[in-house]
Amino acid sequence: MSVFRSGVLVLTSPLSALSMRLAPILASAAKIVQDTLYVHLQPGLLLTGSSQPTSTYIPATQEVCSLISKLYSDADVHGNLDVRVLLTNIKNQSGSQQTLSSVQNLSHPPEVVLTDFQTIDGGQYNPAKQQLERYATNSYSCHPHLTSVLLYPEYGIEEDIINLKETDSEGNPLQSHSDVVVGGTFDRLHNAHKILLSVCCLLSERRLLIGVADKELLDNKALKELIEPYEKRVEKLAQFLVDVKPSLGYDIVPISDPFGPSITDPELKCIVVSEETQKGGQSVNKRRLENGLSELRIHEIQLVTDPKHSENEEEKISSSSFRNRLLGTLLKTPAENPSMPSRPYVIGLTGGSGSGKSSIAKILEKLGAALIDCDKLGHQSYKPGGPAYQKVIDEFGTDIVCEDGTIDRRAIASKVFGNKDQLKRLTDIVWPAIATLAKEAVKEAAAEGISVCVMDAAVLLEAGWNEMVHEVWTVIVPEKEAISRIMKRDGVSEEAAKNRLASQMSNSERVEASNVVLSTLWEPEVTQKQIRKAWDLLQHRINPDFSNDKPFLKSRF
Repeated sequence: MSVFRSGVLVLTSPLSALSMRLAPILASAAKIVQDTLYVHLQPGLLLTGSSQPTSTYIPATQEVCSLISKLYSDADVHGNLDVRVLLTNIKNQSGSQQTLSSVQNLSHPPEVVLTDFQTIDGGQYNPAKQQLERYATNSYSCHPHLTSVLLYPEYGIEEDIINLKETDSEGNPLQSHSDVVVGGTFDRLHNAHKILLSVCCLLSERRLLIGVADKELLDNKALKELIEPYEKRVEKLAQFLVDVKPSLGYDIVPISDPFGPSITDPELKCIVVSEETQKGGQSVNKRRLENGLSELRIHEIQLVTDPKHSENEEEKISSSSFRNRLLGTLLKTPAENPSMPSRPYVIGLTGGSGSGKSSIAKILEKLGAALIDCDKLGHQSYKPGGPAYQKVIDEFGTDIVCEDGTIDRRAIASKVFGNKDQLKRLTDIVWPAIATLAKEAVKEAAAEGISVCVMDAAVLLEAGWNEMVHEVWTVIVPEKEAISRIMKRDGVSEEAAKNRLASQMSNSERVEASNVVLSTLWEPEVTQKQIRKAWDLLQHRINPDFSNDKPFLKSRF
C-alpha cells in the first residue's frame, strides 16, 4: 500500500460502536497516511446504492465529546500523525440545519480518502470507492488525483460484546454559548491541546477567544528556552482551528498575566478549563465580579494520560514532556563549512556557569571523543612562550608579571573587572590564541584517528569559535538552579551568583545558536541517558553504518 502525506478518514460506524473500534482503525490508517489525517464523523453513511451520499449534521452531545477525546488519545501512539477531527458537520444548539452543501478548504488537501465502511465481500469494491471519492470531493478540497481505500481493521472479540446502548448523559446535547474563552501556552500543538480546542469549538456558537501565554507567563515553564516563538504557536493554532471549524470566529491574543481579557470582556459567557486549571476559572469569575461583570460558566475537561511519559516527565500529555524529548536531538541542521575537514567531527560544547557543561564533557570523553578544554588552553596561552604571553604583557604592562616570569592572572583580572574596554583588549588577545591552540589539538586528534572532538568552551559563541566547529551543543538549567549551584560550588553570595549569570550570554541566546540542547537538571542517570541519545544520534549523522548495539557504547554506563 502506498503512503500518502495527507488523508481524510470518513467514519461511518454508529457512534456507540466507534469507541471500541477507534484504535484498530487508526492503526490501519497510520500505515497509509504519514502526516496529516483529517477525521470526518458521519455515522450511518451508506456507500452502496445508486444515490449519492451527502454530509449531514449530527448533534453535539457529551457522547461526541467523549468520542473525540478518545480518538485523539488513541492517536497519540502514532507519533507521525497530525490528527484533526473536523467539526463542520457537528452542530451545537445555535442552529438547526440538516444538510451541508459547500466544499470546505483544508490546509493540507487530502491525497487519499479512507473509511471504516465495509462491503459484504470484504474487498476494495469499486462502486463503493467511487461513492467515497465523490463524497470526499463534494465535502472537502482534495488533491486532484484522490485515491480511496476501504479499511478492514481487525476489531477483535471486544466488538462482539460491545454495548451499543447510549446512556442518557451521553445523549444529552452540550450547552453551547455565544462567546467562549480559553487560555494556554499551546506550545508544540499536541493531542491534549486538540481535545481542549475541539471542546471549545463545540461549545462556541459565535466566537472563541484564545489567550496565548507570552513573556512573563513563560518564565516558570520547564525548558522555557525550547518553547516555540509566540508567532509560530499562533500560526499553528490558527491553522488547526480554521481546519476543524472555519465557520467560527476566532480571537487569538497574547497574555502576560493569568487573566488576560477573560476578566474584562463583557460578551464572554463560558470559560473552558482542565482539571488542574479549575481554580483558575474560579479566580477569573472572582475578578469579573469585582469588575462588575457576570460570572462565566466553567466547563471542565479531563486530563489525558501520556502512555509514553518517562520517569522525569508528567503523566499527562503536556508540552513540557515534548520539550524534554527534544533534549539531545538535532534541533537545527548544521550549516555546511567547506573550509572544515569532515574528520574529526568537532562539537562545540557551551553553557553558562553552573550548567553542568564540564560534567557532560567528561561523559562525552568516556564515549570516545577527544576533549579540548578551552579553559585549560587559556591558562596555557598565558604561560611563558604561550601565544598570548608577550602580547598581554605589552598591552597591560610588566607589573602583571610574577618573579618567576609567569603572568599573575589575578592582577589581570583586577585591571579588567568592571571595565568593558579593558576586557575587550584582553579577549582580543587571548581568544585568538586559544583558537590557535584548539586547532592544533584538533589536528593532533586527527593524526590519532579520533573521529569526534568536543571543544568545551563557556565563551564559544561570544568568541566566535562556533566557526571552528561542525555543531554547537548547549547545556542549560533554570537560572534558579544555576544560582544555587554557583553558591554551593564557589562559596559566593546569591547576589554574586546572579551578577555572574547576568554578565553572561543568556540560555535563550545560546539555544538560538545551537544545533543540540542538553540539560543536567535531573538525576545523573537521566543526564547519562540524555547524553547517550545525543551521542548515538550524532553517530548516525556522521556514520551511516553506526549501530546502537556496539559493545563499545554499552560498556560506558
